[in-house]
Amino acid sequence: MSDTPIDSSKRTWIITSACAGAVGGVATAVPFVSSFQPSEKAKAAGAPVEVDISALKPGEKVTAEWRGKPVWIMKRTPEQVAELPSLDGQLADPQSQRKPGELTPVYARNEHRSIKPEILVVVGICTHLGCSPVDRFQAGPQPSLPSDWHGGFLCPCHGSTFDLAGRVFKNKPAPDNLEVPPHKYLSETKLLIGEDKA
Repeated sequence: MSDTPIDSSKRTWIITSACAGAVGGVATAVPFVSSFQPSEKAKAAGAPVEVDISALKPGEKVTAEWRGKPVWIMKRTPEQVAELPSLDGQLADPQSQRKPGELTPVYARNEHRSIKPEILVVVGICTHLGCSPVDRFQAGPQPSLPSDWHGGFLCPCHGSTFDLAGRVFKNKPAPDNLEVPPHKYLSETKLLIGEDKA
């Protein structure tokens, strides 16, 4: 070892350079590592969505967004609910037996496909090619609809029709009923879409 003293200005310069290099390395590594974490937007996209339905009147529908999909919440009139069983013979899957775990949770495998008979909760995307059907709630003959139309949804792209429970009619391009997303009631007027565990 040499007994030559180290110039203090060189020592300061070496320490400063080493510290700057370390800070630069950390500054480069943090964004790189954090890029592997899902963004806040991505986390929010899959998060459950709370919807207040207190202002929803019979015959009205509101749309919420969950996972980038439109979710329709409709309050059916007592007459609309009562009429659902009469359509079974015209429907491709009236009891929601096809893909039951995928499209219809256990609690919605009933005539009205819902937890509460008057409240319909479905994903507003046609099961044919992913188009968005339009409301055709008024009963009676209309363009692109049968003369005995009872009200429901029409996919204008290819003509698939769905009743007010989101069930597809026979001989239509859509192979399945509209999807019922996982959901539960937080109160009489608040729905949580995207989660159904107690």
